[in-house]
Order: sequence, then structure tokens, then C-alpha cells
Amino acid sequence: MTSRTVLVINSGSSSIKYQLVDPDSGAALASGLVERIGDVQGAIIHKVDDAKHVVEEPVPDHGFGLSEVLRLFDEHGPRLSEANIVAVGHRVVQGGRFFNGPALLTDEVVATIEELVPLGPLHNPAHLKGIEVARTLMSDIPQVAVFDTAFFQDLPEEAARYGLNREVADRYSIRRYGAHGTSHQYVSGEISKRLGRDDLKQIVLHLGNGASVSAVVGAHAVETSMGLTPLEGLVMGGRTGDIDPAAVFHLVRVGGMSIDEIDHLFNRESGMKGLTGESDMREVTRMMDEGNQDAIDAMNIYLHRLTKYVGAYTAVMGGLDALTFTAGIGENDARLRAALCERLAYLGVTIDAEANARRSDEPVTISTPESSIVVTVLPTNEELAIARQALTLI
Repeated sequence: MTSRTVLVINSGSSSIKYQLVDPDSGAALASGLVERIGDVQGAIIHKVDDAKHVVEEPVPDHGFGLSEVLRLFDEHGPRLSEANIVAVGHRVVQGGRFFNGPALLTDEVVATIEELVPLGPLHNPAHLKGIEVARTLMSDIPQVAVFDTAFFQDLPEEAARYGLNREVADRYSIRRYGAHGTSHQYVSGEISKRLGRDDLKQIVLHLGNGASVSAVVGAHAVETSMGLTPLEGLVMGGRTGDIDPAAVFHLVRVGGMSIDEIDHLFNRESGMKGLTGESDMREVTRMMDEGNQDAIDAMNIYLHRLTKYVGAYTAVMGGLDALTFTAGIGENDARLRAALCERLAYLGVTIDAEANARRSDEPVTISTPESSIVVTVLPTNEELAIARQALTLI
């Protein structure tokens, strides 16, 4: 039987990430990146069979970029005409209240994603470009949207609704939507399989340049740190995370800043970058080792926020069975994991230092047998999750 595949596309404002996935085996058959779309010089990187093929050329728009990707598949493999592609899966960040699962991309669904641009102004427009181009270039293949917000669609009302005037909140669709839902759903599901239980009380820490935490009971999210937008919650690479909303009023009235300037400040120039000058956690760690006090303070702020969320979510669930680290920082920063678990010792968390220090592409349990909570490092795989969700509609 010929393996079936799904081409997963994550279209950004100036980039396209892609991966050809075998959803049954979980294997990535090829992957790549189109970057610097619209710049004077762009680049396309296509990886297959441990080989990397790089094309440096101007990439004027997403249409040209994706056309070149299809050419590279034909030139270097796997040939898409022979790959038994059954679907193209598109990552879409904001699905609002409309989508609680994947959606076949019809004209009506595309129009709804466009209507949601005010809720996802940094992401949905770029996704729409990728969708438009892929539907044109691969019109004979079913196209599916998979939404970051879908996993959090059924959050309890007490978690999803803000203490904002009800009429205003409903008129402008202001509520907690969350983000990184594909990752949180995938990781929590894998932990349930790994521990052989479907009634777990879990916390998933998705720690990358963007970072979020979720509380999951059984297969359902009951809390998540990102809110109306991905700005709320943890301290991140460039985002403030939680901040008093009145800081906006203060910066307008006293600082004379515009809304756009504050938006840029909160989303791009704050977080670890604003605190240390560096958004890359590896650089922050290097600065700490050199005795830089700003970096030391920033890491403590980062850990404090994490500790606060873990404690709060444990209280919301009435206990905690499993804590899981995932995404770039969560999977690779052993020092940060150890520091957080040390702060969680009051919950009965104990970790195995040797297991924590081990680098692996596979899931690793880093807690000791005596630990009251199972602590795991589990690599996320959003592309596989998107591919498998896309299959459910085919």
C-alpha cells in the first residue's frame, strides 16, 4: 500500500515554512523554508534525505515562492506527483468562535478567516496569502485549515470570559482564544498515551520565542495563558506577557506614544529582548554566566511568571499529575527546567539531574520515581498534528 502524505504549510508575512508528512508513520519526508519574501534577495531552503538544497534569489511574493517550492520538489524530490498527497494542511492562528476543529477550505471558510483578521492582525493576513496561492497552484488537492485556537474553543466560560462589560465584550468578540493549541493538544495527547491514562491533570509548557502554558484535564483544556491575542501570559522573547492594561493609557497620556508604537513595543521590543537586549535565551544565559545583572534579573522574572502560572493552574485543576516541557526552549534548556522544578519542590517535584541534562529527539521523563508529578520533556510536532487533523476531513 502506497503511503499517503500531507503537505503542511505555515505561511508568514515574509516567509513560508513547509513539510511533507506521512501522517501514518509520523515521518517528515521533506521540509523547507522560503524566507525574506519581498526583499531584494530572498532564499529557499529545501531539505530531503539529509541533503540541503539552497536557492538564493529574489522572491517577490508568496506565489513565486510556493511555485519555486513545487519546482524544488520535482527537482530534488520527493516528486509530489508520485507522493500520494491527499491534503494540504494550512496553519491558521486565529479561528475565533467559528472553528472548534479543522475546516475544509471553501470560499466561505476563507471569507470567515478574512473576517477574523482584526483578531489576528499579525498572522491571519499572511495565512490567507499562503492559502490563496496553494489553492491556485494545487487546485486538485483538498486544502484544510487547522486553527491554533481550536483546542481552546471549549474553555469553561469562567476561564474564557474577561471581567469586561459583557455587551462591549460580545460586540467586539473579546474573550480568551489562546494560541499554540495544536502543540498543546498534541503534547497533552502524547503524554496521556505515554502514561496510559485519559484522566490526567496536566500542565503543558510550550516555551519558545513565543511561549504559552495550558491546563488540560482529560482531553480538554480548562485554562491557557494567551488570551485575545498571543501577547498575554508568560514573558516571551519580544512580548511583555501579562501587564497592567493601564500601562497603555499611561504611555499615551504621559509618553505621547501612539497605539501602533505601543503595539510594536509590547509585541516586538519587550520580554527578554526589552529586559536584556537579547531575545535568544542562549544569549541571555551567556550574559548571565558573564555576571550581567540585567540578564540575571530577566531570568528570574521569566521563572517567576512560570512558577506563578504552574501554581495557579494546579489550583484550578485541584491537583497536578503531569508537567511537560516542549518547544525550542522547553526542549533544549536544561538549566531553565532545573531552575523551575527547584521552585516547584513544594509540590513534591523532584528531578533526575542526569536525565534532565540528556539531549534527545525522543520524549524523556526527567522526574525521579519518587516525584509526586511526572515531569517530561517531549518534542512538539505541530506539522504532524496538522497533517493528522487534516486527514480527519478527507
